[in-house]
Amino acid sequence: APTTMNRPLLISCLLASAGSISAFAPPQSSTVSAIGRRRSTTPLFSAIVPPPEERSDANPSTKFGSPLSDGLKEANRWSIGFLKGTIFDTFFAGEDRAYARFYALETIARVPYFSYLSVLHLYETLGRWRRAKYLKLHFAESWNELHHLLIMEELGGNDRFLDRFLAQHIAFGYYGVVILSYLINPIFAYNLNQDVEEHAFSTYDEYLRENEEMLKGQPAPQAAIDYYIDGDMYMFDEFQTNCEMRRPKIENLYDVFVAIRDDEAAHVETMKTLQTELDVASIHDGECEVDIF
Repeated sequence: APTTMNRPLLISCLLASAGSISAFAPPQSSTVSAIGRRRSTTPLFSAIVPPPEERSDANPSTKFGSPLSDGLKEANRWSIGFLKGTIFDTFFAGEDRAYARFYALETIARVPYFSYLSVLHLYETLGRWRRAKYLKLHFAESWNELHHLLIMEELGGNDRFLDRFLAQHIAFGYYGVVILSYLINPIFAYNLNQDVEEHAFSTYDEYLRENEEMLKGQPAPQAAIDYYIDGDMYMFDEFQTNCEMRRPKIENLYDVFVAIRDDEAAHVETMKTLQTELDVASIHDGECEVDIF
């Protein structure tokens, strides 16, 4: 006659089976740059989300987020590509519209960081979660995008009322969208902004390749000199979360656009990191093995 497995034995078997899942966990990962590296490593975000009381509070994604499906990631990528094709490629078409396009891009690109800060301040006010590092990081990112915007304004990108109207009203609506998505799932919001920053990187990279000779013959705007050369570089360093100590060379307008393009690449890498369990690194907080000169 069949025997019935007693309850303690059944529980032991289930626990043993659950423990075997760890064999499929992703390998440990660390970020290494040409100049510095992180002091510690952490496994990437597991596909199995633990209950809220057991979650790590390393970053907003591990505390409040859930991993995205490939379908959601593709939907984010498609939506940004659609907006690029229907609005930016149409409304800002023409060789004389490049600076206006960049002005609109930078006006909108600042918005997610404002949204992240608003939600993180809300969490802190309500006593839900407090990590000052992420307030500093997202402010540093917004500070960087502000100076991109100041450069485009100095180049005349905001001369037309209609350009300002369109960019500012899209930014206003986008602010609410990002706040809502960040409240629901920070990983979704970071993934969406990753696609925005990748679009910005490719836009500047294409412009540099097509206009190198013309740009090298023009002086650098004063706003770029004030930020990249004469300014306090503390906030600039704070959004370089890959432990790289960057000091852009600014001798002409080409160098300015190279620096902006590379800034966008740094934002992309930060957005990727924030979708994992990796804690972002800060050069000035002693979290990177890098020589500061």
